[in-house]
Amino acid sequence: MIRKARIKDIKQIQDLINSFAKQNLMLPRSLNELYDNLRDFWVFEKNNKVIGCSALHVCWQDLTEVKSLAVLKKYQRKNIGTQLITACIEEAKKLGAKKIFALTYKPEFFKKFGFHKVKHSDLPHKIWAECINCPKFPNCQEVALLKKL
Repeated sequence: MIRKARIKDIKQIQDLINSFAKQNLMLPRSLNELYDNLRDFWVFEKNNKVIGCSALHVCWQDLTEVKSLAVLKKYQRKNIGTQLITACIEEAKKLGAKKIFALTYKPEFFKKFGFHKVKHSDLPHKIWAECINCPKFPNCQEVALLKKL
């Protein structure tokens, strides 16, 4: 079942995200960052366990970002990632955003939803505030993708 995240989900969300971060498949997230951004998160829950998550972050006047999309390996290719990204896209539309972007190591997944590759420099400088603290900065290998809503 997909739903908005709750405080009790944060530790499971962090464990899920950081398990992928340890494999260099996404960026790690601290508990502090996750609590600060709790309202951005969606989770997919099965048997009281978070098996997938994603976040929609409002970046600017008309721009949102899909972040931290992760599904436990055992549950991948079962439409859970699709439901999570669809929830983010629909929420962005309801908020009145005109564009949604993602920085990812898996661009093919996002392209299925109408995202297209853009240059990092095409995105506003405001979004790079988080990047400054990233251990991979300035040699980011993530692909920037954008979708107009």
